[in-house]
Amino acid sequence: MGRIIRYNGIEPEIGSGVFLAEGSFVIGDVKIGKNSSIWFNTVIRGDLNSIRIGENVSIQDLVLIHVSRKGPPAIIGDNVTIGHKATVHGAKISNNVLVGMGAILLDGCEIGEYSVIGAGAVVTEGMKVPPYTLVVGIPAKPKKTFERSEVERFSNFYKEYLLLKEEYLRMEGK
Repeated sequence: MGRIIRYNGIEPEIGSGVFLAEGSFVIGDVKIGKNSSIWFNTVIRGDLNSIRIGENVSIQDLVLIHVSRKGPPAIIGDNVTIGHKATVHGAKISNNVLVGMGAILLDGCEIGEYSVIGAGAVVTEGMKVPPYTLVVGIPAKPKKTFERSEVERFSNFYKEYLLLKEEYLRMEGK
């Protein structure tokens, strides 16, 4: 079980069916929607501003989600997958997005629904990624616009982690 830490009198709110893996930390002004999973050694620090995470979100191992005191909150929609070692800092992520491993999302960027952030991409401050768009590189640039029929493959990655988190919860007797 991960650690839930009150900060400045604010206790994180964790929805039903959420899995917090060993070594994960959820701190301060954080709300996590039901059936989400926070994997090993992930840190979600709502100490300077708020962080809102939707339902059915998979935040994989070693992810950092943080915010600035004077910057925007971090908002993550439903059915989102955030890959291993990604950093989300004051970003807004719409529903059904895949953030690749090691990607960095900086303050004020906004990711449209059904978009993909390529592994290792750096989405710069204030960048607006349109829906159904693949962005890659440093700095991130649009590479492709998806057709609706193409997005099902990657927009359902979160479902694999829904099943996996259920296995872990069973092992913990929950």
